[in-house]
Amino acid sequence: MSNATFRGGVHPYEGKELSENQPIKTVEAKGEFVFPMAQHIGAPATPIVAKGDKVLVGQKIGEASGFISANICSSVSGTVKAVEPRMLLNGSKATCVVIDNDGEYTGIDGLGEDRDYTKLSNDEIRDIVKEAGVVGMGGAGFPTNVKLAPKDPEAIDYILVNGAECEPYLTSDYRQMLECPEEIVGGLKIILKLFDKAKGLICIEDNKPLAIQKMQEAVQGESRIDVKVLKTKYPQGGERTLISAATGRKIYSKKLPADAGCIVDNISTVIAIYRAVCKQTPLITRVVTLTGEAFESPVNVNVRLGCSHAGLVEHGGGFKEEPKKIISGGPMMGFAMFDLNVPVTKTSSSILAMTEDQVAEFDPSACIRCGRCVAACPGNLVPQKMAQAALNNNYEEFEKLNGMECYECGSCTFVCPARRPLTQTFKQARQYVMAQRRKK
Repeated sequence: MSNATFRGGVHPYEGKELSENQPIKTVEAKGEFVFPMAQHIGAPATPIVAKGDKVLVGQKIGEASGFISANICSSVSGTVKAVEPRMLLNGSKATCVVIDNDGEYTGIDGLGEDRDYTKLSNDEIRDIVKEAGVVGMGGAGFPTNVKLAPKDPEAIDYILVNGAECEPYLTSDYRQMLECPEEIVGGLKIILKLFDKAKGLICIEDNKPLAIQKMQEAVQGESRIDVKVLKTKYPQGGERTLISAATGRKIYSKKLPADAGCIVDNISTVIAIYRAVCKQTPLITRVVTLTGEAFESPVNVNVRLGCSHAGLVEHGGGFKEEPKKIISGGPMMGFAMFDLNVPVTKTSSSILAMTEDQVAEFDPSACIRCGRCVAACPGNLVPQKMAQAALNNNYEEFEKLNGMECYECGSCTFVCPARRPLTQTFKQARQYVMAQRRKK
């Protein structure tokens, strides 16, 4: 039987061989740590500390300011140096709490101590996840406690753990599947406690045989958990494509995974749930892949949130040549960085340093009507017509063509022989339509 997959998709160069065999290395950073209050989808957190305050590891320094929001906890102990706007990864500015790391890492009471989740009520578990500031760490940053509280818990049939890691070059989730499978299974069992009728599926692409083996060994004897092997294809790890491949169910932009009886969390998020509930440790660290042909020694590093990206470069052996482009995330859905002096946040997955900028080497030309974008689109859309409507500012036509169903995976841009910036065009069009909807 062939491995599960979805319609469309592409096969970009994977680049995972650069760092996939490098065990996770824990690194520490000195100096100031910067904690943006906006590290998630929804309203930014509200700072609850002020300049001069002493803080501890695990202490809440930013409080969720709405239903769709998330707490921020300090990853270091020290003194609050400032509460002020600082630059973020995407070039915008946001309110940040700046802490001088004292290097002592003094923790709050109970930090790291064991706790038995089976003795907790479902509401207590959700509250712990909320207090810990856990969000989707695959890039979306959606507050996890909200995801774990759907309108009808009885309607949830599947908990999907996204171990596809289909984005080229990234290997942080892969290494965590090899190195801490027990924490992944532990986190999934905590989620399954909240949903009595659900089955857990750990979904892994078939280009990761060692991870599949490790996770299969880890779930032996677990009657409610299976490992689901998926075909290697981008964007297999997208929420909609994952649900389609793993369960055969479909969702669209106006639906949530819960509407299809599914909850999806990525590997790092499930580990964060386990550590929050069973180890009394809020979300204060994450694994970041330092990779790309420009790095001397690509590696996966476990770092404290709030440290500077610039300080991580040395742990990848530095650059063997000046990168032509540096990307936060992967080449398909990441974005170019123009300054490394920005903090690592909950959704920072990698520093990808490239020796070639393939985008800059080609000028777009007219559409040649080849139809490759249609074949590649996992959303069953017609990118060629959507682009025409968007470029003509015909947003009504863009909506009629289901342009709002685009989830900006980049597959159409990847296959376009005319090198047209299709994904960027759709991103701008969708932003315009959403802004107009908000006005109404």
